[in-house]
This record gives sequence, C-alpha cells and structure tokens, in this order.
Amino acid sequence: MKKILNLIKNPKVKMVIILSFLIFAYTSICAFSYAQTVSQELSDSVFRLHVIANSNSTEDQNLKYIVRDNLIKYMNNICGNCSDKEEAIKLVNENIPNFQKIAEDTIKENGFNYPVSIEIGNFEFPTKTYGDISLPAGYYDALKVQIGEAKGQNWWCVMFPPLCFIDVTSGVVPDESKENLQENMSNEDYALISDNDTPEIKFKFKLLEFFTNSGLITAKN
Repeated sequence: MKKILNLIKNPKVKMVIILSFLIFAYTSICAFSYAQTVSQELSDSVFRLHVIANSNSTEDQNLKYIVRDNLIKYMNNICGNCSDKEEAIKLVNENIPNFQKIAEDTIKENGFNYPVSIEIGNFEFPTKTYGDISLPAGYYDALKVQIGEAKGQNWWCVMFPPLCFIDVTSGVVPDESKENLQENMSNEDYALISDNDTPEIKFKFKLLEFFTNSGLITAKN
C-alpha cells in the first residue's frame, strides 16, 4: 500500500493520472453530447404508434392487431400527403376524437366492451427493427393507444414516415419508405438506423442505446 501511495505522490505519475482522468471525462462528455443530440434528431424525425392490449390472451392480442390496422388505415387517409412530422402530429391531434371512435367501434364490433385511452406524448421505446431499418431505444413522440387494462404486450411502429405496414418477415424496407426517412433526417442519422455492417455505425448505435437505457437521456418536457 505504501508503495502505491508513494507512486501516486510521484509528480510524473500524478500528472499521468490527472491527464487520464481528464481525457476520460472529456470523452464521456463528448459521447453523451453526441448520443443526446442524435436521440433528439431521431425523435424529431419520426412519429410513432404504440398500442397496448388489454391482456396477453389470444383474443385480446388479436383484437389489438385489428384496432391497430384500422387506426393505421385512418392515419394513412388523413396524413398521406404530409411532408413532415409536425404536420402529421397536427392532423392526428385534430382528429383524436375520430381515432377514439374508430378504436371503440372496432372493439365493439369484435364483441368486446373495453374502454380505450388515446393520447399524444413523448414516450420511451425499446430498440425496434422494421425490416432492415432499426430505431435505437429512446424517447419518441407517439400516438399511444391503451385498450382496457392495458396489461398485455405492446406493439410499436412508425406512423410517419409510414413504416407500419412493412412486412418485417421479408427483412427489407421498400425504397419509397427509405426515401421518406432520408428526406426527414440527416445523412448521419439515416446511416445510423440503416447501416448494420459498419463497425463505427454499430458502435454509435450501441452508444445511443447505452445512454438511453442508463436513464441519462430522458423524455422531453
């Protein structure tokens, strides 16, 4: 222990320790700043849908998908020509009563009487993959739909740009959908969610997930 203390007291060793700490602190701050900026940019580029089933029973899960499909069809009807996320959110917000009615009518038509809660907000999402596009964990603006007790499994998708009806089993996102994504985000952000092979991109993606999952990146006020 004395040897270690004497070593630390050595001016040269002390300088190395201080410089190492400063480099670590600087690198951490830069990494966090990058992750926070990219997380905000991604959040500003997409508007998502979050549907929560009443329970995990087969009937409730099937109902969740039927409600989801009807809401997405309506979303596509009113927002098919939207050019940016803000316009899409504005239209959805103006039509919340219609979304509510569609969900309630769908539930009744399928023999259930669950209440429905619908709201627009900034919510936490896990990492999700849509074909060959992956969105990292983070906080995103979304239309949140809770069916009944909302204790069942979640379902997520991107309402704008529209990725909800992509067949994820094919592993490929149509070029038109990719073009919509590219038009609404920077080249670097698009590379982050679409490039699964480059080591640097993989590292940045994991970095963003780390800061989000650690609770350092939080929802917008």
